[in-house]
Amino acid sequence: MTKSNNGSNHGVNTRLAHSGYSPRDFHGFVNPPVVHASTVLFPDAETMETRNQPYTYGTYGTPTTNALNAAMDELEGSAGTVAVPSGLAALVLPFMSALSAGDHMLVVDSIYAPTRNLCNGMLARFGIETSYYDPAVGSGIEELMRPNTKLVHTEAPGSNTFEMQDIPAIAEVAHARGALVSMDNTWATPLFFKPLDHGVDISIHAATKYPAGHSDVLIGTVSANETAWPALWKTFTMMGICAAPDDAYATLRGLRTMGVRLERHQKSALTIARALEGLPGIAKVLHPALESFPGHDLWKRDFCGSSGIFSIVLDIADTSLHRAKSHAFLNALEIFGLGYSWGGYESLAVPVNLSDRTIALPPKEGPVIRLQIGLEDTQDLLADIERGLAAAAAA
Repeated sequence: MTKSNNGSNHGVNTRLAHSGYSPRDFHGFVNPPVVHASTVLFPDAETMETRNQPYTYGTYGTPTTNALNAAMDELEGSAGTVAVPSGLAALVLPFMSALSAGDHMLVVDSIYAPTRNLCNGMLARFGIETSYYDPAVGSGIEELMRPNTKLVHTEAPGSNTFEMQDIPAIAEVAHARGALVSMDNTWATPLFFKPLDHGVDISIHAATKYPAGHSDVLIGTVSANETAWPALWKTFTMMGICAAPDDAYATLRGLRTMGVRLERHQKSALTIARALEGLPGIAKVLHPALESFPGHDLWKRDFCGSSGIFSIVLDIADTSLHRAKSHAFLNALEIFGLGYSWGGYESLAVPVNLSDRTIALPPKEGPVIRLQIGLEDTQDLLADIERGLAAAAAA
């Protein structure tokens, strides 16, 4: 695996600019080459038998994918990283590496919805049982552990409603009971939270979002500590779900500017979130960096920044009007696009469906709208939101 020669004592933007790749390895070119490969030739039968060379087949890695993996290792402090074709694939891989038929898994109820579909669908068919828990459970997760609980999956902040979790407390209990801990850390990236430093064994990213950063790549990364890495690597090689070299290259290129982009996303999102608090038509602003947010103390204790995505709860008591007024808000937007995903340069808005929740129940005040704050000017975005609120009020 390629390792960069820059030290961990350097600033984050310096590390982002230089991590994962040494130009001297490829004649001084500042970006790694895009290596398209299936077959890799061996010099002789003995080497082919032992596989004693850096690259053996395209699914196991190329100089392009390994440059991205090495950069993520440096950011995560991990023993190893693999790149896979999507954020959802990045969730499938650690689950399959840690779980077997008859095992039990605990998953936070504020989870990314496709994760729930995976657990209730394919994993259930394979004889793996999933229980969902309150994101605020903390060390109380001890009461939910079973003798066959092999994995506790976390996500902080939670999808769409941004509940915080006490990750160190959960990890301490899980490890004492012999279970691994995984975390979807897509919201914070390793710049604002390093899961492995807080007891997590496997850190998961939909690198489609902030690392790639331009709404044109589907990719995921999974980084593990020394305890979880051997099984993760073995499962990766068995499943063959490797990221394409072009996508790895584009993600590594996006990674170079992730620090400066996140500074802008963070500043703009907080400016807008604070401006929206108490605004007529908005019942709540769900952003963990706001002092008014219930999980703010946990965010302040463990995280060193916030990204560009949060939600608002429209102030609409009559549930029969939720759909019409939510649609009116969204249809009036001129700058915000209506589209899934986030982390790109453009602002997006989506209506949030929380009907699958069993414990972390939806806000009662009204429908939830998730906002991805892009790189546009904040005054233009605020005016667009106010346009949407006026349309919702008139609907």
